[in-house]
Amino acid sequence: MRVVIVGSVALDTIRTPGAVRADLLGGSASYASLAARFFARPAIVAVVGDDFPAADWETLAGAGVDLAGVERASGPTFRWDGSYDASLKERVTLRTEVGVFGAFRPVLPEPVRGAEALLLGNIDPALQEGVLAQMPAVALSAIDTMNYWIGSAREALLAVLPRVHLLLLNDEEARELTGEADLVRASLAALRLGAEVIVIKRGPNGVTACGPWGWLALPALPLESVVDPTGAGDAFAGGLVGCLAGRDWRRRDAFACALAAGTALASLSVEAFGVAGLARADARAVAERCRMLGELCRFDPPETR
Repeated sequence: MRVVIVGSVALDTIRTPGAVRADLLGGSASYASLAARFFARPAIVAVVGDDFPAADWETLAGAGVDLAGVERASGPTFRWDGSYDASLKERVTLRTEVGVFGAFRPVLPEPVRGAEALLLGNIDPALQEGVLAQMPAVALSAIDTMNYWIGSAREALLAVLPRVHLLLLNDEEARELTGEADLVRASLAALRLGAEVIVIKRGPNGVTACGPWGWLALPALPLESVVDPTGAGDAFAGGLVGCLAGRDWRRRDAFACALAAGTALASLSVEAFGVAGLARADARAVAERCRMLGELCRFDPPETR
């Protein structure tokens, strides 16, 4: 099974109260592809500059990520610099340099246009629509977005939603998109905008999904050490869509398993800076995290009087 991932490949500087790490491999496509590889063959469509490190290219290629769709352009790679507070729940963007990503116009290589699944990272909705036009018959399409696009390109985003199967949001984005403070009402309102499934990523509070099978919810895994939450949402998305590639995602059990896969990959991602946690993970570690989730959610209902 194959999944096409369209998004950013970046160099990140991440600042936490305990450490600073500069020029780390990052970007939505990097995290998502390293997560998706455990269930499908990921292919990235992105752009990097002529300053992109060979070692980072090898990290992705060595993990089995198809990089034929990654353009090497003249100029600097997209860079992001952010700082977290002591809780690691709040962050401030200190600097963004879009570099060659500012002129990015995704063109999918012909061999990947027949892939079973497509994950569109949080890029301009007009670009997302252009990619969808290149894969009109894809069995599963999922898009991520962000507050910036909800506010600045709302009409374009609303035009894309009826063309996709899954919409991925965090709590804040769901509220801004729908105007509903309550997340249940926000999910139902988002469904009415056209996507068939709404997935709300809630960080340490887990994940909820609303679709043709009703509701699903999973907790986050309890972790003793969270080092860097930067790529958790993208790792979740990659694990989710990778697991669903080639499966009947309209089946409740298949979607529940994919939510567990995404949650497991997100938990591995946050335990190290950048993509290191995902890059060093193996199939056994992913399976163990999924097993732990199953144990957390398993119980015998109490008898009532």
